[in-house]
Amino acid sequence: MAIAMTTTTVTTPAPRSSAGPKALLSGQHSRGELATIRLFLVFPFLALITLVVLVWGWGLSWLDVGLAAGFYVLTTLGVTVGYHRYFTHGAFKAARPLRVALAIAGGLAAQGPVIGWVADHRRHHAFSDRGGDPHSPWLYGTSPIALARGFWHAHLGWLFGRDKTNYARFAPDLIADRDIRMVDRLFPVWVACSVLIPAGIGGLVTQSWWGAITAFCWAGLARISLQHHVTWSVNSICHMIGTRPFASRDKSANFWPLAILSMGESWHNSHHADPTCARHGMLPGQIDISARTIWIFEKLGWAHDVRWVRPQHLARTKTSPTPTMNESR
Repeated sequence: MAIAMTTTTVTTPAPRSSAGPKALLSGQHSRGELATIRLFLVFPFLALITLVVLVWGWGLSWLDVGLAAGFYVLTTLGVTVGYHRYFTHGAFKAARPLRVALAIAGGLAAQGPVIGWVADHRRHHAFSDRGGDPHSPWLYGTSPIALARGFWHAHLGWLFGRDKTNYARFAPDLIADRDIRMVDRLFPVWVACSVLIPAGIGGLVTQSWWGAITAFCWAGLARISLQHHVTWSVNSICHMIGTRPFASRDKSANFWPLAILSMGESWHNSHHADPTCARHGMLPGQIDISARTIWIFEKLGWAHDVRWVRPQHLARTKTSPTPTMNESR
């Protein structure tokens, strides 16, 4: 789920793996594999906490935090509700103004123009964890070194590769939509707005250039960086570690620690079991802010034909949970 700027024909290379198909789909990890994954989870988070502590009081204020939180929620929902559940999977139908607004809100997250983003994600589902998947972490095998390479590729490295998605094949409906093509072309404008509007608000509220600069850095750049890593973590972590309560053909997993930051996207195994469902947190207690937002749109009459959880589908796809790591809530 991220940026794809060039259109070429999709290729489907064979998976480069030292493990057999059963090993890749078993959902079990060795101690070395778990240690490698945990390393990637803990260190960046500790670094961010350290930075916040060091700059608090002179380079970070409650205004910056508030602006960052507000823009984070707005623009992340633009991706999760708009780019992902609506444009990619058609989990609901939207009135025209909401359709355009969701495309713009997704653009404000600076994860790429809407057409390319959707094409990449549809391709991911077509070839999930197989040859042709643009960002599977299982391309290189299951050793610690192979997992490190796979994590980097799924999290970020794939964005720099030469294997690009064919937009005409995977997103012809969006290409045919004049309004969406316009929003897509204006992507640089949405990115500029995403960093300059918080800076403008910060400067006006504090009546200072310093307030504008700190808001630009924290509510603009730092917030976008966090959003990117949360989205990339769904590509990487949520295909490596977590629980798998539903049957799927890949290694997608539910990873609860990311549920709130990802607005419900980290219930990834549930999503891959039923991609067009508007709710990813299908089980009791699973927080899904994106699904609640869609529910509000439906109540307001802005969205209709919402594809909610179907009990018969859950009964058909539910399996015995296969945790890949001890998880406590």
